[in-house]
Amino acid sequence: MGGTGKQHIQQPIASAMGKKRETSMSHSLLKIWIHGVFGTKDRTSLINDNFEKELHLHIKDRFEKELDCKVRIINGTDDHVHVLFLLSPSFSVGDIFQNIKGESSHWINKSNFMRNKFAWQIGYGAFSVSESKVKDVEQYIRNQK
Repeated sequence: MGGTGKQHIQQPIASAMGKKRETSMSHSLLKIWIHGVFGTKDRTSLINDNFEKELHLHIKDRFEKELDCKVRIINGTDDHVHVLFLLSPSFSVGDIFQNIKGESSHWINKSNFMRNKFAWQIGYGAFSVSESKVKDVEQYIRNQK
């Protein structure tokens, strides 16, 4: 078989679709909205009013500047955070949440917002949101408090 495996697979697909075989794409587009949710360890009420807004701004900044994910809204309660963001093509969903949770818990602990050690729960929820439902999810997140 000649050529790379990728070309070998693409040619029959392109031929079946009546298209010329393309060897590369000049641009890629990714627009996937993610509704993410993550909570404090044991869902303990640890996020209080004296640092909640600062925490949300810090997390939003991390999403946008470090992970190239545009945040539409972030909000939550005393034991969890919701965020609606556009997924970056550079990172997996798991890598994004590992980074956000790890770095933000470190930031909370070094900022001395509380006496006890802060930690997020191990898991997270991440749900794709269709473009037609983005405003509904945004409103749901806005109404968390």
